[in-house]
Amino acid sequence: MRTLFALILGLLLVQVTVARKTISFPTEDGGLIFADVYGEGERAVVLAHGGRFNKESWAKQAQMLAAAGFRVLALDFRGYGKSKGPGDSQPMDAPLHLDVLAAVRYLRTNGAKTVSIVGGSMGGGAAGDASIASQPGEIDRVVFLGASPNGPAGKLKCASLFIVARDDANADGPRLPGIRAQYEKSPQPKELIILDGSAHAQFLFETDQAERVMREILRFLSAK
Repeated sequence: MRTLFALILGLLLVQVTVARKTISFPTEDGGLIFADVYGEGERAVVLAHGGRFNKESWAKQAQMLAAAGFRVLALDFRGYGKSKGPGDSQPMDAPLHLDVLAAVRYLRTNGAKTVSIVGGSMGGGAAGDASIASQPGEIDRVVFLGASPNGPAGKLKCASLFIVARDDANADGPRLPGIRAQYEKSPQPKELIILDGSAHAQFLFETDQAERVMREILRFLSAK
């Protein structure tokens, strides 16, 4: 399995490119979300960006996931790009989990048999809240990058992988204690991976930990 992950990671180095198309879909509260879709197949992954990012920020990771056989949907949350909806002037306070749920349901409606989510920071919180609000079986797995659910983690309805840098911090202090507390409350199956360094969420892909982060994500999403 590790050899497979190494091969997939190597594909990026030779610039294997998977076609991308931009689509849009509605949210249940009247929003309209734009997203980039890479690849095809019945296994799908939603990529949910952090507050300082957008759907294009996932391009490298999306290509790698598509090369591994996943259909990948990288969304722009309301208030980013062309996406819009209630609360889009202040996305951090908006019901972003509805954007994630709309993406999951778009994929399910269009042939996906499994749908997982990778969320960074703000997007991780939205991904967790989407799992909490989802119907049983709608979301298969969630990867939290420097994040945890905003809502009660004990109500997550799927397997979860938490990845956080040990010294990741904001103005309120280290993020690890709060993330660990939410991890402890999360139902099984679950994993917590603590990395060296201080990079937050998607910024991990700009460090020497990038390869390991991608390998762990692929392993988790590919598990039976």
